[in-house]
Amino acid sequence: MSGIAITRTDLSAEGLRAAASKAPSIPAARRMLALALVLEGADRTTAARACGMDRQTLRDWVHRYNAEGLAGLRDRQAPGRSAKLTPEQKQQLAALVEAGPDVDKDGVVRWRRVDLQARIKELFGVEMHERTVGKHLAALGFVRLSVRPQHPKATDETQQAFKKTSPRAWRRSCPSPPATSRSRSGSRTRRASASRAR
Repeated sequence: MSGIAITRTDLSAEGLRAAASKAPSIPAARRMLALALVLEGADRTTAARACGMDRQTLRDWVHRYNAEGLAGLRDRQAPGRSAKLTPEQKQQLAALVEAGPDVDKDGVVRWRRVDLQARIKELFGVEMHERTVGKHLAALGFVRLSVRPQHPKATDETQQAFKKTSPRAWRRSCPSPPATSRSRSGSRTRRASASRAR
């Protein structure tokens, strides 16, 4: 069975080999080399096998090359998953994070990814993993590190009183550090070496 003829004449076999040496990927280089072999007179089966493909696959690449030139031999990026949230929903999510949770309604004093995961499902009917929630927050400009949450009923007076009294109480209640112990063999215990700690 005769193969589909290569109708493009802008590149010779030598030109295809030169393009293969600069191809962005190995599979694309193999396609260019297979077509170069065909232009040099090799039969389609031999050309296909020499470049790691079957005859039908080579036939498909000839069609692509005839229609698109070298661009048709390059890898095509597979379409990614469609975004789970629309731009409008992302803006609503940003506003929700900015406003913070309602303690009485949401039961938390600051948002966690698991909380937002539940709210996204409730508001938009979209289920997503916690990591995906984190990626959306990062894309919206929210960083993971945040200040310590403050209870809505906390007052400055109680916080100052706690700061004045707590350190002394901690020092009184904290036992003194234990003396260095000896192992049963009689040798003194020691910290792990730096190489082991790594």
